[in-house]
Amino acid sequence: MCSAYIMKTVFIVCVIILYPSLSHLKSQEEWKSRIIYQILTDRFAAEGEPTTCTDLRSYCGGTFRGIVGKLDYISGLGANAIWISPIVVNTPKGYHGYWAKDIYNFNEHFGTEEDFKYLLSECHKRDIWVMVDVVANHMGYTDGCCWNVDCDKQQLVNFTGFSPFNRSEDYHSLCEIMNWKNQTEVELCRLAKLPDLNQSNQYVRSTLLNWISELTKKYGIDGYRIDTATEVAKDFWSEFQVAAGVFCLGEASSGNITYTAEYQGPLNSILNYPLYYTMKRVFTGNQSMKTLTTTVDQELMKFEDITVLGNFIDNHDVQRFLSISPNITMLMNNLAYVLLSQGIPIIYYGTEQAFNAGNDPENREALWPHYNQTSPLYKFISQLSHFRRRSDLDFSSDQQTEVYASDDYFILSRGDKHQVLIFITNKISDGNLTKTFPVNVYTDGTVLVNIENDKDFIKVTNRSIDVQFYKNMPKVFRLQTNTNSGDLVRVSIVMTILSALVTLGIYWVAP
Repeated sequence: MCSAYIMKTVFIVCVIILYPSLSHLKSQEEWKSRIIYQILTDRFAAEGEPTTCTDLRSYCGGTFRGIVGKLDYISGLGANAIWISPIVVNTPKGYHGYWAKDIYNFNEHFGTEEDFKYLLSECHKRDIWVMVDVVANHMGYTDGCCWNVDCDKQQLVNFTGFSPFNRSEDYHSLCEIMNWKNQTEVELCRLAKLPDLNQSNQYVRSTLLNWISELTKKYGIDGYRIDTATEVAKDFWSEFQVAAGVFCLGEASSGNITYTAEYQGPLNSILNYPLYYTMKRVFTGNQSMKTLTTTVDQELMKFEDITVLGNFIDNHDVQRFLSISPNITMLMNNLAYVLLSQGIPIIYYGTEQAFNAGNDPENREALWPHYNQTSPLYKFISQLSHFRRRSDLDFSSDQQTEVYASDDYFILSRGDKHQVLIFITNKISDGNLTKTFPVNVYTDGTVLVNIENDKDFIKVTNRSIDVQFYKNMPKVFRLQTNTNSGDLVRVSIVMTILSALVTLGIYWVAP
């Protein structure tokens, strides 16, 4: 027994010596403390004097070192993790990283291996974790082919130049996904002509598993976002998750809760597309806010753990919120829900600067030179992000209770004693109004104080509260205690100033 213990200890020590990065691996539970800022590496920050990006379907100049130069901007927003593009060599115009040509080398447009190590080092100095996007479903386009280019069968199956998968047996038979309700077709056929890897082939399977394992060991990557998770058999993802050794967040871009929930288990978590579609209908389509409760209740029944799902409003594959609804206040209400409800919040670059482009590629615009840290949305996100992180509550996991819900107002409490009360709405209003809400979770005499202004407080009377809204901006209150009335969590900007700026039209909207 003692001998076995000593051998195990020696083995662990040897592994840490050989792979020092493994001593810092981040678990699923630890990722609950993160607020993720999603970056397209090519579009976030360039080195030196960046040029205007005129072709959104090609490279614009963003790099690993460019990201390093803007880490203070990211920290100021309140994010403590970044999700970056796939890092490997891509086929032509693969600026986004999803068209792999060589999985063993770095995309020279983003930088060198040393540049990537420098990014990791500088992020970790600031307690910013790095999530790398990876693709195990497909490779990039074969020579002469593209999603919008007709090419013959011989070109489609010419895998010359790919590393390491350059043989026909490394891929599924040639077919295109036509019926997305046919799961066999989804897993075995091509997405937009991209060569579909055959993970049932032992060489392909073991190569991918070894590749992801070595990435973690060599660089100490904190987590992975898994592209096109639903297009690969779930048993492969179970092995991939183990090989990765860190938190994995999969893409299952369906609004069907039952279907998407099947991918949590094989992977630690998935992007919360069912909630995304619900929020889109609620905050841009004026659907009843009660629908939020319906979706969350269904997710609680189907998912293993909703507290690690990735909650988002914008990303590189969907229209930006402001392209659907130009109302900044509605976006703020949606952001308040994402940032303060259960789950891991994800903010897509540009949302904080009111970017309002539509679908791909318009929603993948370059961020430069728009790094305005005084914009209302930047300040608003920063305020709530820092409150979430500095609070004594665990916002990802602690109790979440629906206190009140109607078609146009929603009240959410957080904590076992309802220590935080969040008011959101999807109702557009042009002025001040006072609303009375029943609150059965508190006793009469309970006082709650605005998180950024202790002069704005509400008192429970007859199990109800009166709340003053300005332009129906979201409001967040904290339960008053004997010690927090003078020591409430402070943030740099008050919501009243933000709402006034919005009213006056003093905010920057991307062209």
